[in-house]
Amino acid sequence: MKKYLYFVTFVAALGGFLFGFDTAVISGAEQSIQMLWKLDELQHGLTVSIALFGTIIGALFGGFPSDRLGRKKTLFWIGLLYFVSAVGSALATGWYTFLFFRFIGGVGVGASSVAGPMYISEISPARMRGRLVALFQFNVVLGILIAYFSNYLLGGSGENAWRWMLGVEAIPAFAFLSLVLFIPESPRWLIFKKGLVDNARLVLSKIGHEDVEEELQLIISTHQQHLKLSKKEKFFSRQYKFPIMLAVMFAIFNQVSGINAVIYYTPRIFQNAGLETSSALLSTAGIGLINFIFTILAISFIDRFGRRFLMILGSFGLIITLAMTSLSFYFSIGGELVAISLFIYIAFFGFSQGAVIWVFISEVFPNEVRAKGQSLGSFTHWFMAAFITFLIPSAEKIGFGPTFLFFSVMMVFQLLFVWKIMPETKGIPLEELEDIMIKK
Repeated sequence: MKKYLYFVTFVAALGGFLFGFDTAVISGAEQSIQMLWKLDELQHGLTVSIALFGTIIGALFGGFPSDRLGRKKTLFWIGLLYFVSAVGSALATGWYTFLFFRFIGGVGVGASSVAGPMYISEISPARMRGRLVALFQFNVVLGILIAYFSNYLLGGSGENAWRWMLGVEAIPAFAFLSLVLFIPESPRWLIFKKGLVDNARLVLSKIGHEDVEEELQLIISTHQQHLKLSKKEKFFSRQYKFPIMLAVMFAIFNQVSGINAVIYYTPRIFQNAGLETSSALLSTAGIGLINFIFTILAISFIDRFGRRFLMILGSFGLIITLAMTSLSFYFSIGGELVAISLFIYIAFFGFSQGAVIWVFISEVFPNEVRAKGQSLGSFTHWFMAAFITFLIPSAEKIGFGPTFLFFSVMMVFQLLFVWKIMPETKGIPLEELEDIMIKK
């Protein structure tokens, strides 16, 4: 039964792989695309960030099909968006066509950040929830790593190398589309949206929950209590103010750490620091590898030491490494120190924010409004990501020194947020967390 649980989690988390690949692959193609269509700074910023604007739409509305159609069907349609985007972007003959297909891929990424973690959270036993949901982030960073290495390998394949870089995503997208047909629907969705208790019981038994009847009764009783309250309370109400605040603040801090600026513009940042183009692309692959390794470490620790421990340790590391990167640019110390600082930065990010964000946001909302809550957290995350990514080409004029200093200062505020406000959620059943969050 555990094997089946791991299989189901792997398939759902494969959406995270496509999420990561789609997010990072543009970093190897963006300079070729800029030259091909002779884009100015604003057009170039839009070209790189257009997928992120798609993620805003996908995140904002991803909760609706997740509630209406179910988590499983939503994951299928997300896979289809990834596939169409990969093929269309690779074959694009003009700038506007390219923008359209990249935007579609972004919608898939945004919706995936809602449906994927939420689905895994709802099928997971409480004692394993942290590391199983973190597998989604593991696949995100694996996708980023594979995209970086793929870009490096395809970088010398001629003037159409960028088309191959973008088009290869169609292969894992097709695999995801096929495999998602073999996973069950979320048992919590079956109960609180369809009232199908017997179906939910079958799913819980199949994926290996220890006491199926106890789990069922807890879900049903929580659902009945919520039905009484939901007639009076809307999502944006006093009842849900604490989880809403947690999700929004967590998502904002995730992006003002500078992570997407680094992922999207790593070759450009390294070149500005003095590294040659080939060294910059190889260093970019190194960033992806370190992110991957430390996300694996975080998955091992997240259910043992908890979410807060990872976040406090990570915040200290991010403050220091971002400050080091800033000083390297201010004093023109050299590309090697920038590379070392960002390698250590990405290690701390992967061990903290990277591993925790989708786990934490998927836990803090009650069953009945989890889709809306996940959408809000994802929307905030991607809105900030698009805004920051769009501004980076213009910020390059100011210099990367002030840019990374800003990110470092923001991480000081994140540390205060984690220390004073963020609750611990490890090992607590979702229905018990619901009581804690509503009473805050």
